[in-house]
Amino acid sequence: MIPAIRGTHDILPGEIERWQHAERVIRDVCARYGYREIRTPVIEREELFAKGTGETTDIVQKEMYAFEDKGGERVTLRPEATPSMVRAYVEHALEQALPTVKLFSFGPMFRYERPQKGRYRQFHQLDVEVFGVSDATLDAEVIEMAAALVRGLGIGESELVVNSVGCRDCRPGFGKALLEALGDRRSDLCGNCRRRSETNPLRIFDCKVPACQPIVDALPHSTDYLCDGCREHFAAVTDQLKALDLDHRVSHRLVRGLDYYAKTTFEVLGSALGAQNALLGGGRYDGLVRQLGGPDRAGIGFAAGMERLVLAMPEGPGASTPDAFVVALGEAARPAAHVLARDLRHAGLATLVDYDARSLRAQMKRADRSGARRVLILGDDEIARGEVTVKDMESGEQAAVARAEVVQRVFG
Repeated sequence: MIPAIRGTHDILPGEIERWQHAERVIRDVCARYGYREIRTPVIEREELFAKGTGETTDIVQKEMYAFEDKGGERVTLRPEATPSMVRAYVEHALEQALPTVKLFSFGPMFRYERPQKGRYRQFHQLDVEVFGVSDATLDAEVIEMAAALVRGLGIGESELVVNSVGCRDCRPGFGKALLEALGDRRSDLCGNCRRRSETNPLRIFDCKVPACQPIVDALPHSTDYLCDGCREHFAAVTDQLKALDLDHRVSHRLVRGLDYYAKTTFEVLGSALGAQNALLGGGRYDGLVRQLGGPDRAGIGFAAGMERLVLAMPEGPGASTPDAFVVALGEAARPAAHVLARDLRHAGLATLVDYDARSLRAQMKRADRSGARRVLILGDDEIARGEVTVKDMESGEQAAVARAEVVQRVFG
């Protein structure tokens, strides 16, 4: 046997129904908020993520599946969706095609990292993006939509946390204050944090190493270094969240791990996932479109790992059961049984049929295992009379029904 690659997983019958339910809920929520679906390639040019996600991020430096293709071009399996969404927005001039550019997508992403519960090397992500609107009320609407999505999936206890990381004008001052506050304690940080302090000090807040936590907790807060514009924007966001009756907590540690974030950042945390408790997260990235070769347009969005959302969902029904199982008695009845199965399927009924010339007992056993609500039996006698014997598998009752009236009388 050749097993699946480490960090990948099969989504099997019994589990896939939970995924399908989640996708239905997500599509419904996105439609109600005016979003249109888009699908981007799994493979992109490496420079898209080097420029978009950030050269100093762990994703680009350590986790991307990047390689040179047979044509000599550097390409990568996408590690996240936002740069691809920005590329599509710019390349296809979507601001000219859509009245408001609200987009969402599903798809697989790839990162070479340590597999753990709900986190894989190939994982699936929901991505939601809005382009061209800088108003703070949109920030609040996007956050409220994210919360509505979590509620729609039936996920119980969750917490919304928000923050502002400032803009390119005020963030350098905050970064300088961080380094000054670290001072001689920089040597007490883990190796990753020491490296981050030299390349992107804000990312020290992402650290989960226990020994670093007292140091990180004592660092300055980004909201204390906001310029007037960023301070007013964040106040407008939190005021609107209050107007929407959306409970939230401001967390100075919420800076998000990607270089492109500016101003508003947010996460929805769940209680069912242990230490890695983020259900979804996102924020503003007003300079990213221009950075990737487009016009100077604002952007905001969020991403959610589908594996983690499905894991946090309450238990629900598993695989759906068929409406009918057609049993053929004898070789001569098998063609008629398959015609009956076709008619039932055309009427919208999930129908199974036995493909082997098994005994009645063997076929009934298989029908019982399938969970079918009713078994329809066809033999020489039934065919001669123009009837079908119908057995209700729950009550055990059995009756003869005219072949032409089976759908209406039995399933109507």
